[in-house]
Amino acid sequence: MASGFSTLTNRDLIRSQLYSRQLKELILDDLFAMQFVRTLTEFPDGTTFNIPSLGQAMTQTFTEGQAIRYEKLDTGNFTFSFDTYKYSAHSISAKFKRDSFWSGIVESAFLPREHRALMEAVEADVLNKAQPGQTNGQVANDLNLINNGAHRWIGSGTNQALAIDDFHKARLSLTKALMPMSRLVCILDPSTAYSLATQTNAISLLTPMPSYEMIIREGMQSGFKFVYSFAGFDCYVSNYLPSGFSETINSKTVSSGVANLFFSAAPGDTLPIIGGFRQMPQVYSEFNKDLQQDEYLTISEWGWKLYRPENMITILTGALSSVVSW
Repeated sequence: MASGFSTLTNRDLIRSQLYSRQLKELILDDLFAMQFVRTLTEFPDGTTFNIPSLGQAMTQTFTEGQAIRYEKLDTGNFTFSFDTYKYSAHSISAKFKRDSFWSGIVESAFLPREHRALMEAVEADVLNKAQPGQTNGQVANDLNLINNGAHRWIGSGTNQALAIDDFHKARLSLTKALMPMSRLVCILDPSTAYSLATQTNAISLLTPMPSYEMIIREGMQSGFKFVYSFAGFDCYVSNYLPSGFSETINSKTVSSGVANLFFSAAPGDTLPIIGGFRQMPQVYSEFNKDLQQDEYLTISEWGWKLYRPENMITILTGALSSVVSW
């Protein structure tokens, strides 16, 4: 009988569970909505920001022998408030730090992930500001006409999918609203992008473009940006677009639809969303002697609002289940 070490006689010296020295990392998508926002920084104090506005001048017909009538310009006042105050906070006990092999990795992850959580909330908040229920947002179940151009409708493709004609309609509505035709942008839900990528007429439209072969080989998305454009719109993809809309617009119905956004991102006063941070993400940390734990807090305050309704078009498309069969 063997007297040396073996798995039969020395099981207590064998680790039955093995653990990696690394923790599994999250895969994070790109955040980019803030580049399309007019961000203000003039906040010495207060919670509500006011922006006065002037209307356009009108013309009158002159009649000889009658005095000219002098008019005043119409005035308005746009306001928005810092209405969101969010934080992300975590703690780690002194005992856990002594006992856990991964305590250093866990603790070092707190602040980057807290900041990321807040910026994801900002992203979703910005992309939602034009929707019904938001201050100054669009009206549900309505075309939201501006200068006879619709600013909210349901995708004209099969199963409420986005069609090429919708791009041209969006361009027409923005033109009617006197918006600049530079830096036209659309932000699409991934399901909408998939539906568009699999439409035969869309592929045919892209055939003459130099990037056509790359699109077929690698797919239509590159990071968060499409490598092509439709009707002058640069197309982005986002997982943070508002969804769950069940509406009937112009005799067409969508259930649990997602809002795809079209607008001009020309810099300056015409950007559709305005707002700012009352407090940029700020970090606090301390050791709580009573609870024997290190505590980390990241907190921020912000406010956003639809500033140019004429520069925001929403096209609702069907839910993922109506677009793809797995």
